[in-house]
Amino acid sequence: MIIVCAVCLSLGAPAIAAEMPKVGSRAPAFTLQDQSEHAVSLKMFRGKWVVLYFYPQDTSPGCSLQAHNFQRDMLRYTEKNASVVGISVDSPAAHRKFCADEELTLTLLSDQKNTVMDLYGSLMKEGPIKLANRNTFIIDPKGVIRKIYTNVKPVRHSAEVLSDLEKLQSQSQ
Repeated sequence: MIIVCAVCLSLGAPAIAAEMPKVGSRAPAFTLQDQSEHAVSLKMFRGKWVVLYFYPQDTSPGCSLQAHNFQRDMLRYTEKNASVVGISVDSPAAHRKFCADEELTLTLLSDQKNTVMDLYGSLMKEGPIKLANRNTFIIDPKGVIRKIYTNVKPVRHSAEVLSDLEKLQSQSQ
């Protein structure tokens, strides 16, 4: 059985606010609050690979599946010196509840002002509704974008990211 997020479907073809950064460019810097209301900056991950993923909203079926798959593979990411960080429009309190309800330990960041989603070309708007488009960026330890995934399908995404991360790491040695 496949369950699809009704909010995601109802938005139809999203209007994207800003141009997405390119592979090989410096990842746009940001600081946002996590589910514990701590400030988290991209620069805090310097020296590590970062899987930065944008998703529409906590608790929707597709977003929950995506988070659980990243969570399931967390040991493999850690072995690859990679951190997984999710960003959506949800508040820190909503992220905290989502993590508690779903038993997640991922770092989830709140972008209620849509600034980081806009910087990464991942803001979709349909009328007054603004959500993150399901995009993922692999950022190397120096802060350079090495791979971009757009309009991600949650089912196999973590496995795909792990495979590409391994290839990127072997190329950078």
